[in-house]
Amino acid sequence: MKSASMLKSIQGIKLPRAILILLLLVLLGFGTIPGYLKGQFSWAKLPNMAHLNQIRKVLTAGLEIPGWQIKDQKVVEIGGHKWSYQLLEGSTPKPVTLLLLPPGDSKSQPQVEWVDIDSALRWQTDSYTKIKFKVAPSDLAIKKQSSPEGSNPKQAEVEARFFRAWTQDQTVGVVQWYAWLEGGDPAHSSWFWVDQLAQLQRQRVSWVAVCLQIPMEPLGDLKVTQPLAESLAKMVQTALMVGPFVGA
Repeated sequence: MKSASMLKSIQGIKLPRAILILLLLVLLGFGTIPGYLKGQFSWAKLPNMAHLNQIRKVLTAGLEIPGWQIKDQKVVEIGGHKWSYQLLEGSTPKPVTLLLLPPGDSKSQPQVEWVDIDSALRWQTDSYTKIKFKVAPSDLAIKKQSSPEGSNPKQAEVEARFFRAWTQDQTVGVVQWYAWLEGGDPAHSSWFWVDQLAQLQRQRVSWVAVCLQIPMEPLGDLKVTQPLAESLAKMVQTALMVGPFVGA
């Protein structure tokens, strides 16, 4: 399976998006032309996303984060979609809000979730930046025993957008990204291309939209909140990787 090994190599390399798109089109050609000649079209029926039932359970059960207690958890509607809303109590004076949106079905794709949240919360925002982190296999070791046998997540490289938001009531540091088993990014197009590559192997990439809201001092300095934001974001990504994304 030379094409499979090529895909894995491409996914592990950081290339300009234009080059990735070109490579994808070439691979799509190699993958679809034989089927076209035989009258079999690979896009006629897409495979299902893996562990979708377990991923959707976060709607009603939330997501457990080590060192943090779930003070409240419920389903809320934002932009016509059902989100898991939970309050986490831990090292902060006020609870941290965690919003999670799993796909409704295997046809669901990330779209305009961040715009929906902006419209629903009606907050003002500024100080946009990005945070990057990695979840290495060693980070998953503490929960490896709870993962299904045979599941072996690789290192995930995640990029999230990070900004300050405020209303009359409070100021928060916000972290947002679309998480999947081997990565994450705030742009829905990034998930799209990863999923397209997976489809060439008759697989799909399951995803969850994540929005963390960390209380800050009124109009405080976002840099003060960044270490906690990075730590919490990494814990959320890790919890998804050892839990719902592998069927646990």
